[in-house]
Amino acid sequence: MAGLDRIRFAKFVKCRALMEGGATAGERAAGAAAAARIAAAAGLSLAEALRLTGSGPPHRAPRDPPPRRPRPWEKPPLRADPIGLDEILAQKARTEAYRKRRADRAAEARRADLAAEAAERAALREAQEARDRAWAEARGKAG
Repeated sequence: MAGLDRIRFAKFVKCRALMEGGATAGERAAGAAAAARIAAAAGLSLAEALRLTGSGPPHRAPRDPPPRRPRPWEKPPLRADPIGLDEILAQKARTEAYRKRRADRAAEARRADLAAEAAERAALREAQEARDRAWAEARGKAG
């Protein structure tokens, strides 16, 4: 590119695309005018710049729209073969075992909480008893 450096070339290619593919006649005319200004700034005529740039950047193939998620009634069934009784019983046993483990963990946590609360109440009771004794002693000495 004789007078078109990289930046001017990129601008010229954009203006050429607008000149050739503008939606309205006004957009195409504005693109042609801008392309002519850029070519003149590079010391070229519009025809020379068009010849130098060739066909412009390679056009990309149009992209397919992204696939949409199927609606619930369009989804295929989860299983083609029916679930057998033995599989249902196995699922039920696994579920019951899971629930039992979860209940055991919850009961253990409750027992730990109750033990901590009992220890706290015992400490509070001892502190209150000490205050009561001190009050009774102070009252006995005063009276």
